[in-house]
Amino acid sequence: MRGRLVRTGVELVDAEGAQALSLREIARRAGVSHGAPRRHFPTHLDLLSAIARQGFAELAARVAAEDREDAAPRERIALLARVYLDYAGSRRGMYELMFRHDLLESGRLGLRETSLPLFARLAELVARVRPAADPVVTAGALWANLHGIAQLWHWGSLPLATGGTDPAPLLAAALDAHLGPEEPAP
Repeated sequence: MRGRLVRTGVELVDAEGAQALSLREIARRAGVSHGAPRRHFPTHLDLLSAIARQGFAELAARVAAEDREDAAPRERIALLARVYLDYAGSRRGMYELMFRHDLLESGRLGLRETSLPLFARLAELVARVRPAADPVVTAGALWANLHGIAQLWHWGSLPLATGGTDPAPLLAAALDAHLGPEEPAP
């Protein structure tokens, strides 16, 4: 039943966005009584956290599937960033749910621990590209920049302001800003 409720929540967030995730609607779509979710998830926050965990697991799987450990660290950061922006654009409702402050702050179901490995990977790669910089601060600034690109692109603000039709130049500029200009190929 837990799995069914989470799967139903994932389907609902994909179809209608994070704002549609009420206990009553998840129960209705799962074909159970409106009280059934409470037997498996004591609070609404617990159920939302379980759904968001699925999103972090999927994002991590996408990164792992695309990451090439034989690639240069900067190339791997660029790949991680592209996967992140693609995920934000293609799984909009899930992305919004995953980064809800109340869910991350609550620590329900170990959600923070689920989200931190991707950040740790980014920080480790940043340390290899910019050994003199604080990798956590630099990775945090880069991640904030990526999050801003994802949000502002979705809202239409960046395409309007820049006249762009593709966020790739913004990603390249963000990488250069935080990692320094890319070295020319020999």
